[in-house]
Amino acid sequence: MIITRDTHVTVEAPPGASLDASGPAGVWTLTGEALAVSDADGPATVLVPNEAARLLAVDLPLPTRAKRLAALPFAVEELIAEPIDSVHLALGIELSPKRYLVGVVRHDRMAEWIARIEAEGLGHAALVPDALALPQPAAGEWAVELGATRALVRAGDGTGFAIPVPLLRTAWDAAGKPRTIAYGTALPADMADSADALALDPLARRLLAPALDLRQGIYAVRRTGSGFWRRLATVAVLGLLAHVIIAALDTLALRNIANARVAETRELVAARAPGTALPEEGLASAVADLLPRPGAGGGANPFLAAAARLSAALTPLGADLSVRTMRTEGTSLIVDLDSTDPAFAGRVRTTLASGGIDAAVAPIDGGVRITSPLS
Repeated sequence: MIITRDTHVTVEAPPGASLDASGPAGVWTLTGEALAVSDADGPATVLVPNEAARLLAVDLPLPTRAKRLAALPFAVEELIAEPIDSVHLALGIELSPKRYLVGVVRHDRMAEWIARIEAEGLGHAALVPDALALPQPAAGEWAVELGATRALVRAGDGTGFAIPVPLLRTAWDAAGKPRTIAYGTALPADMADSADALALDPLARRLLAPALDLRQGIYAVRRTGSGFWRRLATVAVLGLLAHVIIAALDTLALRNIANARVAETRELVAARAPGTALPEEGLASAVADLLPRPGAGGGANPFLAAAARLSAALTPLGADLSVRTMRTEGTSLIVDLDSTDPAFAGRVRTTLASGGIDAAVAPIDGGVRITSPLS
């Protein structure tokens, strides 16, 4: 039995990407000589020979399809003979929890198949290994379709293969003589002792949702036609709507920030200038009116200059410095500091004198008050 092996993970197309109604529909079979229609109904699907597509059941205990695709080369590289870069991997259905169907095909074979179907106007079709056209049997069983020269087998684990008829019994023995379900031609007597013989549903019905479409990644169907443009327009509209929603949320967030700043400003004015009434409108102008005016002749704001000088002089106090309030009264800057240290007033006085600041320092309840000229 010769089963070619190939594998290189390429980013997948979205599920259903191959079901594009931009050409002939129906199920077709690709052989070494021809492309023939097998069932005129159903979505456009081309069955490719399973001899050139290896099917594996691979454990991929990862939460997303993207992560499963990223891990796929590492999961299968010990199961195949070819270099990982020479093959294409396609990820199929979940066969059991965290276990997935994987198709392995050489890149040159994929390119050949796609060139052939595009030449026949079926470039929009899904590519499905033909063993997957058989129903999946129960665990430990084989579904077998016996032809004149080759047999298709779908195993109970969800995988499948094609094999020359003379080798079928050998493969069956090697697999432990699984119970068989025959479709079509009867199986050899020794394989059919416990076999069921069943009729197949129409091919198109079996392939409405194939277990694996090889048209993924760089081999995905290229979308064209009105359906594509409708989907593109939908994406554009959704993108525009998203921008509008984001802009609205940004506006709401900025409004909430502004409201928070207004509340903080009102609290600050209430703490620094008790009893001051602030209007509901024109808050910025009202707060600006509370600030000390520039000095005579248009000089710099004396409050800011005095506060800067005082702050620089008090820097040596470091972590011991805790400002309770800062305000102006007439031509003086009044700063109240919090402290429970009885010697703190002396330390402040010494520190200001060292910094060249002319200021009166006096103890107050729970702290120290500094009175310094604005100029």
